[in-house]
Amino acid sequence: MRAADAAHERVADAAASEAHDAAVRSAVDAAAQRSAAARTQDEARAALAGLVEQARATLAASEGAVADDAVRQAVAAVLAEAEPAADPASPGASVATLRRLAAALAAAEATAAQAHAEWTAAQASAAAAAAARAARPSGTSTSPGPGSGSTPPSCETTYSGPPFYTSPATEGGDGTNGKLPPSALAAVSWDVDPRGTPYYLRTDATAALERLNAAFRARFGHDLDLDLTYRDYATQVAMRDALGSVAAVPGTSSHGTGLALDVPELPCEYGWGTPQREWLVANGPSYGWVVPSWARQNGSNPEYWHFEYRG
Repeated sequence: MRAADAAHERVADAAASEAHDAAVRSAVDAAAQRSAAARTQDEARAALAGLVEQARATLAASEGAVADDAVRQAVAAVLAEAEPAADPASPGASVATLRRLAAALAAAEATAAQAHAEWTAAQASAAAAAAARAARPSGTSTSPGPGSGSTPPSCETTYSGPPFYTSPATEGGDGTNGKLPPSALAAVSWDVDPRGTPYYLRTDATAALERLNAAFRARFGHDLDLDLTYRDYATQVAMRDALGSVAAVPGTSSHGTGLALDVPELPCEYGWGTPQREWLVANGPSYGWVVPSWARQNGSNPEYWHFEYRG
């Protein structure tokens, strides 16, 4: 009996030892799995943190420097979710969530960066075009006036007042006439004014003008020339002081809404009866751009250079 009991004890001891070893191995495996999972999570969080920094830099660089601010808004929306997830002090996000946010942020940032690069290239091209126009001798014209075989003195600008320029967006603007914030405006892609200020219009007006300009360029072989677009309140006050009733009362100008543009006051290029103006009058409404009744040749304040966006 004693021999049998001893054998039984040895079997029990062996079983207990094997169970202990299995428990130890299981604990080691579980610890290794937890360590690997934590390492994977840390790597995913670090990758997301790097993308967060890159997205912040792109947003800063592209402010007011993309044709459509919607691409920046898309980055900001993903960034708002990604920033807390990338914070090591808030380790609750799963690996799947971190990777999802990283993919979304990378795609949005790449789109915004591309839009910024295209805007920058367009501005450089527009600046070169503006410089070339500025270097053109006074009184010359890219197209002759009706019935003219040469460039007479009457082809010089009809404007004789002090110079005024288009306005940048109004930082902190409240959205009223002449106080439009950057979020409400977008710059055209092909031109800047002589001081290098982009020509801003309300976002939808800019989009429509881009399409109009493509058709204009196909017809005439060059981009539409611009002189003034958005005008802030302070500039309108200065114009009213300098020009009197010719300029609108500050706070009432259609330029202050970002829905008006002036082409250059060059009568042989855009004046009454010129091919360019006739084309704009005929085709502009298809793109939402019209001549208001008061600015027509028989209107109350004829301005051949003025067009407005009506959608």
